[in-house]
Amino acid sequence: MKYIDYVNLNFHPRADDLICEFLVEPLGIDIKLAAGALATTKSYVEKLHATAFSIDGNSVRIAYPIELFESGNMPNILSSVAGNVFGLGELNNLRLNDIQLPAKLVKSFKGPKYGIDGIRKLLGIKKRCLVGTIIKPKLGLRTEDHAKVAYDAWVGGCDIVKDDENLSSQKFNKFEKRAIQTLKMRDKAEKLTGEKKVYMVNVTAETNEMIRRANLVEKLGGDYIMVDALTVGFSALQTLRNEDLDLVIHAHRAMHAAITKNPKHGISMKVLAKLLRAVGVDQLHAGAVVGKMSESEEDVRKNCEALKGDMFGLKKVMPVASGGLWAGSVPEILRIFGNDVVIQAGGGIHGIGTVTGARAMRQAVDAAMQKIDLKEYSKLHKELRAALEKWKGKK
Repeated sequence: MKYIDYVNLNFHPRADDLICEFLVEPLGIDIKLAAGALATTKSYVEKLHATAFSIDGNSVRIAYPIELFESGNMPNILSSVAGNVFGLGELNNLRLNDIQLPAKLVKSFKGPKYGIDGIRKLLGIKKRCLVGTIIKPKLGLRTEDHAKVAYDAWVGGCDIVKDDENLSSQKFNKFEKRAIQTLKMRDKAEKLTGEKKVYMVNVTAETNEMIRRANLVEKLGGDYIMVDALTVGFSALQTLRNEDLDLVIHAHRAMHAAITKNPKHGISMKVLAKLLRAVGVDQLHAGAVVGKMSESEEDVRKNCEALKGDMFGLKKVMPVASGGLWAGSVPEILRIFGNDVVIQAGGGIHGIGTVTGARAMRQAVDAAMQKIDLKEYSKLHKELRAALEKWKGKK
């Protein structure tokens, strides 16, 4: 069969076909032949071949028979739809912009154990957004200092404290000692504030070690773990989820921009969000629009839709906004995300003192949810006023 034989613009995909939408930039051939080339690389025998069924400008949609995929095997799915096609000589650029998994494939994965509703139940927070921080400095703190910063953030008003993505078990802050001491400070903060507090300890490591660390967190009475989902890989992440621990899985997307940032080539964050949701994360960084990260509001809204939209009964994943955020970012974040979001600020909290910064964030959330201007609210709330003065003019 020739490339053109894999293009059928009158074809109607079956309900259980997997559908991919690609942005295609051909090199030396027309778009119709390029579409056929994409479908050709997925063909094994004629009756199972993929079909390019829609071409709109440079956007190509391809249907893949479900028989091409193994249930519950995300590496197999990705190797099939995003593997050798990216190396085709007839293509200058290629981007996988969207993916639709059929119900049978979706249901072969566990999906989130908690999701948004489970997270809200755990924390006892029914309506407002969640406030979190990242321990700063991200690396170099001794365990005792790390635990103290966490305590100050909780006492100031943060619901969540998390490790940074590159803190694992370095000599200056070993995993076991950090988990034990920081969870003790969590308990102390809960007694003082009367609020539920959670610590997202980073368990990222080689798969067996990661599972051991996650089991330790559960044994110590932790409620959450954090994992660098893309750098550990889909297989390791799925193995972690399949342990079915009583732990919320917070997924950091470290390394995503190497795959998602180029608008002409790679894989969109929206696609990664859908696949990570299927595997079973409960929270995922989705961009912010404001702050220091590059994604547009349209991109972030698409990411959130992938995390919260209908997906054959999977629980909704809690989006996380982070990257250069501070109290002044809160109204815009809530406008974009709504209340179902974790707003995480690092330097935007610790830069004015951790307790003061955490209080400023909670005050900004209170003001925004009541539709009160932050400057007006700050007249009676000194911590918010301190934040607005510190970062005057910052968006």
